[in-house]
Amino acid sequence: MSNIQTPQKGTLYLVPAPLDFGCDEMPDLQATLPLGTLTVAAGLQHWVCENAKSARAYLKRIHAITPLCCSIQDMQLVELPREVHKKGDHNGNFDARGLLKPALEGHDLGLISEAGMPAVADPGSSVVRAAHDLGITVVPLVGPVSLLLALAASGLNGQNFAFVGYLPQDASERSQRIRELESLALRHGQTQLFIETPYRNLAMLQSLLQTLQHNTRLSIGSGLTLQRAKLVSDSVSNWKKKTPAVDNTTPAVFSIGR
Repeated sequence: MSNIQTPQKGTLYLVPAPLDFGCDEMPDLQATLPLGTLTVAAGLQHWVCENAKSARAYLKRIHAITPLCCSIQDMQLVELPREVHKKGDHNGNFDARGLLKPALEGHDLGLISEAGMPAVADPGSSVVRAAHDLGITVVPLVGPVSLLLALAASGLNGQNFAFVGYLPQDASERSQRIRELESLALRHGQTQLFIETPYRNLAMLQSLLQTLQHNTRLSIGSGLTLQRAKLVSDSVSNWKKKTPAVDNTTPAVFSIGR
């Protein structure tokens, strides 16, 4: 009989990141992330990340608040494959079990994206799914999620809503998709949330104002948790009278409803 014992599995922690990635404003982490989250993150040496460079930069910011368990150079960071960034991993087309080897060997492991909660409007769901399949405990930590912040502050239906990711880039296809989402919002009262690459924010706003009915309500939240945060919610007819409250440099969440 073998006396070799299987090591107890580690835990997969979903570590939220601040929403200032790619912005020139970097507020104090403790303004949006509780010390408990930062302390757990500081104790992790093994990571699965969207981008190793930005993950290291985040860890340096954490270290300024609570000491890391080891040096940045000794951190074990593994990036999600490039195709996961481009095509996503939410539909089961990527097997992430190989990334969880440290957890199977007994080490706690962190999953991190470049902003917000990993696996929510960001890569990482394949890692979480694989952890469940392998019997690894998954623990989400507390931190900012732009979709929920934007929804809560929109005044739109927070009891029935859907996040639909990115809309088509082609102008005619985008307009058709906007009409489909507006129909769902108006018929069922289901708030529709979506995002866009920041440099196309103004083009998205223009498409929305050209396509939506004048009484449909449109909410846009940008730069959430930052000093320059803006969130405007109003009817399309009133939006057309406003100076655009979104720019082409700041991530934004768009919501439509009634």
